[in-house]
Amino acid sequence: MSAPLFRPVHRDDADAICAIYNPHVRETIVTFEDVPVTPAQMIERIDQVLGAGYPWLVAQHEGRVAAYAYATRWRSRAAYDPTVETTIYVAADAQRSGVGLPLYQLLLRTLAEHGFHVALGCIALPNPASVAFHERCGFLKVAHHAQVGRKFDRWVDVGFWQRTL
Repeated sequence: MSAPLFRPVHRDDADAICAIYNPHVRETIVTFEDVPVTPAQMIERIDQVLGAGYPWLVAQHEGRVAAYAYATRWRSRAAYDPTVETTIYVAADAQRSGVGLPLYQLLLRTLAEHGFHVALGCIALPNPASVAFHERCGFLKVAHHAQVGRKFDRWVDVGFWQRTL
């Protein structure tokens, strides 16, 4: 088995990213989106993230994109500019394969190198795997919002995990 390659996202990764993300849209509460994202929409998202100066990375493993991670602006006031919200998704068949952790660690290092100060992970709950993953990456739980989202006809809690970079 070859080692994964970590690189900046390309617009032509949109199909692969949709293939990773859309099962979560259709089947889980980890995202509050309820309509699958098209490749054209994903290209727009990639352009927005990169155009705003935030990193978007992918893990390419065994010839395909197996995971992606990126950061976005957390809030719109200038005082929050050193803070970002981070996101990671790993393909179902690549989970626990060793691509997610080094990809996320690279994202966090990249953010620190670019002068960002705090990374926040927003996790729809319950999601013990994501909680464990973020805590393994040095994040600590700092907030819990009860019943702030609704998906699949049920209320969903959201927690925030924070890491100083």
